[in-house]
Amino acid sequence: MFGIPSSINIINKMNAFIKKDKYKNSYKVVVTPPFTLIEKFSKNIKGGKVEIGAQNCFHKDFYSSDTGAISAYMLKKINSKYVIIGHSDNRAEGDNNKILKEKVKVALTNNLKVIFCIGENNIEKKNKQTYKVLNNQLTKVLLPKFNTNKLLIAYEPIWSIGTGKIPNNHELTVNAGYIKKIIKKIYRNKNAPPLLYGGSVDSNNVKHFKEITSIDGFLIGGASKSSKKFIDIIKNYYR
Repeated sequence: MFGIPSSINIINKMNAFIKKDKYKNSYKVVVTPPFTLIEKFSKNIKGGKVEIGAQNCFHKDFYSSDTGAISAYMLKKINSKYVIIGHSDNRAEGDNNKILKEKVKVALTNNLKVIFCIGENNIEKKNKQTYKVLNNQLTKVLLPKFNTNKLLIAYEPIWSIGTGKIPNNHELTVNAGYIKKIIKKIYRNKNAPPLLYGGSVDSNNVKHFKEITSIDGFLIGGASKSSKKFIDIIKNYYR
């Protein structure tokens, strides 16, 4: 929950940096503002390097009588290219596996790329239930028929989000390997979707992730509210 129309200055600065960056072909940047800003941002950055997505969508498609809900169809019509589904905030508000499966279905039906979030909380981690949680979150939502070319998986340990704590190299390598193993079982011979990491990523600790080859990108939270902090993450990772 961040941003007003003038916040487009953040994206404009990102665009200006990326256009000049000699490493720009090594990465892609997607920004997911609140629903109120998607159309304005998508219209004003045409031809830029930043793509626009949404932070969530409803589990019913097209139109319905659900006041306050936003469908994947509506997002597509305002030029959203991506949508985040399964974020821990939304799970805490009641998004269960059944609802999440429907959200992924309708998003893919509308040709949106889905960033599907998974992750264990602190209690589950302490009780050594991480694998069980991750397996359940993946296998109960993702279907073999889903288009893996339109899917990204974001591993966001809930205990890491906004706390400044991040998994150590061994822990993250092992967990990422387990996630990719489950995805391979679901999709067998299909191209595996990229695996992103999210949780307290900043310009200082992003170098820590360079050694973890199983991580394909990042889902950035608080640092994305500042063009400088966000650009510094890119600089420190791709330099």
